[in-house]
Amino acid sequence: MDRNIENYDVCIIGGSIAGNYLCFLLSKTKLKIAVIEEHKEIGLPVQCAGIISQKLSELIELPQEIVLNRVEKVKLVAPSGKFIRLSGNERPYIIDRHALDLLFYSKVKDNPNITYYLEEKFKSFKYRYLVQEKKQVVLVETSKRRLTAKILVGCDGPLSAIAKLMGLKYCKLYATQIRIQGNFRDDEVIMHFDPRWKELFGWIIPEGSNNIYRIGLASAKNITRNFSIFLKKLKIDSIKAIEHQGGVIPYGTLNKSAFDNILLLGDSACQVKATTGGGIIILITCAKFAASCIIKCFKINKFSKKFIKSNYEELCASIVGKQLKIHYIIRYLLEHLSNTDFEYLFQIIKTSKIEHLISFYGDMDFPKALIFKLLKNPLVFTFLIKFTLKHPNIFIRLLKILNK
Repeated sequence: MDRNIENYDVCIIGGSIAGNYLCFLLSKTKLKIAVIEEHKEIGLPVQCAGIISQKLSELIELPQEIVLNRVEKVKLVAPSGKFIRLSGNERPYIIDRHALDLLFYSKVKDNPNITYYLEEKFKSFKYRYLVQEKKQVVLVETSKRRLTAKILVGCDGPLSAIAKLMGLKYCKLYATQIRIQGNFRDDEVIMHFDPRWKELFGWIIPEGSNNIYRIGLASAKNITRNFSIFLKKLKIDSIKAIEHQGGVIPYGTLNKSAFDNILLLGDSACQVKATTGGGIIILITCAKFAASCIIKCFKINKFSKKFIKSNYEELCASIVGKQLKIHYIIRYLLEHLSNTDFEYLFQIIKTSKIEHLISFYGDMDFPKALIFKLLKNPLVFTFLIKFTLKHPNIFIRLLKILNK
């Protein structure tokens, strides 16, 4: 082996929550791990609205100082300005996303088997077969070094270079957000729907102290113009913003995530809810499968696509894949609702027992149970039948998504 090449067992590309949490899960093994992070500091720049299901504290040990606020209600605003308020058993966390990214980094950074390379960009990889050892490894080239690994993990976000090299493509939304003092309620999140940013929504998220709010928007195009329209609608002057943030959100259903010696995790595998653009609960769930798979790979010295697929990708698909399809279907329907459709749907929610169903069965991450309950409501079922008869092409598209 070339003396100028560093040798590792696992190479993780990306030092955000996905890469750091996976690294933490693997830190109890004796695996030699390299983490490549292109930014100077872990967790910066912030590219997340920071609202996460209360399930987060069930999945990880969550320090209280990371939680800035908890909200009890969501206000949904139709394009016409009419709105409904919903509340439920979910009391989502508003978190300090920078601190969350640092949480697991701080737990592993002093581990002698783990090396973080900051301000270093992943460039490419190629397979190399070691004749004497009779095994295939991945030769990784970064902006500063070359290294080998038996497992390469792509945690490099929605613009994943690894996913691109593996031939994966998906739609992207562009998001922008400001932190600014305002005069909204501290106990509710507001979502503004509009045909101009139909792929998602505009949001107002209360941080819970000093009257600071995260106001943002995501759409497939015209993000700057749309955000300007949104702020004008809210009578917000962006010049007074404390901070500007932005990012990209992958948009679609669960992608392929298993290849020879390679797996993808988080945004790079499109493990993201199409209804909100969030994915932390999903990626933490999938990271546990990824860690278990990687440990198995080394235990029996097997790193093939088939093995990684059966021990990782298929588990992700069975546990979260169907839920992510439901998120995508909900989002796809919302994209195609007219102003009249929105108002009629809001009226159904107000005048039926749907509010109770949402309160009892509502789940930010796993909506399957709620959807089945809603479909049993005659008003909702009738609305969907009329909508699909009016838009047969949309119905055909939904069937293709379900059968994908």
